[in-house]
Amino acid sequence: MSRPLATVAVTTLLLGVAACGSGGSGPASSVSASSGATSSGASHGHLTVFAAASLKATFTKIGARFEKAHPGTTVTFSFAGSSDLVSQLQQGAPADVFASADVPNMQKATRESLTSGAPVDFASNTLEIAVPPGNPAHVTSLADLTKPGVNVVVCAPAVPCGAAAVKVEHAAAIRLTPVSEEQSVTDVLGKVRSGEADAGLVYVTDVKGAGSAVVGVPFPQSSAAVNAYPIAVLRTSTDAALAKAFVDAVTGGPGQGILAAAGFRPAP
Repeated sequence: MSRPLATVAVTTLLLGVAACGSGGSGPASSVSASSGATSSGASHGHLTVFAAASLKATFTKIGARFEKAHPGTTVTFSFAGSSDLVSQLQQGAPADVFASADVPNMQKATRESLTSGAPVDFASNTLEIAVPPGNPAHVTSLADLTKPGVNVVVCAPAVPCGAAAVKVEHAAAIRLTPVSEEQSVTDVLGKVRSGEADAGLVYVTDVKGAGSAVVGVPFPQSSAAVNAYPIAVLRTSTDAALAKAFVDAVTGGPGQGILAAAGFRPAP
């Protein structure tokens, strides 16, 4: 008997948490993937997944698929910069699973005994320059971002995409002077899409996901900063078995297919 397709309801909420070492906190986006499927004897569980902002599109799809495979289960996501998410977990925010856009932030969570078991790398990503359609500032290389009059936006250094930006600067022997440093990669992309910036350093997957709203400019130095994405069950999970099942859904074939279609590369 066929079941209705999963629908995704998107709401945003502000999590007022002081970011660890960043001097502020960024808003987190909460997404509930709900299939609405019910049946007699179906399990009823709820998972809260904290995930890096760059995973929003893919994890929402994986969550919807997970709910269809587990009738009666709901998965709620909070998407934000990985450093902000770790800060929220350190301050007691309830969650079952954490997926980071880099290893250092996951290591921070592990050192704080926030995770249960060893994290698993499930994907990798690299940076790309995003410019508005038509590329009005004529950006064709990383060095072009240093030209006078080119307004560049990057992530703050505490955020994985910001740490990656620092690495590619060193690899290219240049120094960027951004007009702003954002708390998540989606905020950087938003400023490029709105025309507030001439260029921004985001992930390859963000450029692909934005479609015709931006144009991607690849650059060779991006290979100096390949971010591995780890995922782990959290020690405070109220349903560790269900949380582990979600991790398996991310690392398994269907989840990996969704990630690959979005432009993510396999874990290094």
